[in-house]
Amino acid sequence: MDDRDQQVAIDTAKRAGALLGAELGKRRQIAFKGSPTNLVTEMDRRAEALIIEAIQAAFPGDAILSEERGTLGGPSGRRWIIDPLDGTTNYAHGIPIFCVSIALEVDGQTRLGVVYDPNLDECFVAGRGRGAWLNGERLSVSEAPTLNESLVATGLPYNIRETPHNNLAEFAAFSLRCQGVRRMGSAVLYFCYVAAGRLDGYWELRVGPCAHGGGGRRADHQSRGRSAGSGAAGDRRVQRPHPRRDAESPEGGQALT
Repeated sequence: MDDRDQQVAIDTAKRAGALLGAELGKRRQIAFKGSPTNLVTEMDRRAEALIIEAIQAAFPGDAILSEERGTLGGPSGRRWIIDPLDGTTNYAHGIPIFCVSIALEVDGQTRLGVVYDPNLDECFVAGRGRGAWLNGERLSVSEAPTLNESLVATGLPYNIRETPHNNLAEFAAFSLRCQGVRRMGSAVLYFCYVAAGRLDGYWELRVGPCAHGGGGRRADHQSRGRSAGSGAAGDRRVQRPHPRRDAESPEGGQALT
């Protein structure tokens, strides 16, 4: 990863976010991906097309894995993982909780993650060896020492009506053991909020690769935060947060703009 990778990802995520923000609250064209709980709108596809066009123009040899279009090959050994609209159900209902996620993988190793929330104008950036940042400020994970003192988040699977592995038992168990459980409808933002210390933890039984590719890197790079299930640490135990750490700005002093 170099500074050009980061700047292209930031600029592209912000452009896609501006497009989504300008269309929020308007009548949507909604389709269903197998069930009424798994939506896709024309804005998912418009934002996706914008991101793919920008990445292919800047890095024509790179592969792309995208939420809606799937895999687009490339010979460079680099792959961009994009979720053009994480929080589609919120967006379709006019709820301003959603984001754009772009990650870069090089030779199978994630090197960069960028998430832009146009509703709060918040741009999260994480780079391998550079830490995690929000609008130029270094992020620190929570210091909550116990689950009893922790605010956590989760999500429920799209196939909740069919599968017995629906996270409802876990939801009830955590609700009785922590300060509170939040369900806001964006796995990517959960990862970012763990990295920023807004949430003390996050668990989910399954997270798709496009969500984990961008947002999950944020919590991973921020000392792995606290997570469970398919969260940032990718295992099934709740982990203690790493102590807060301060550090210098990334190379060049400009994590994001």
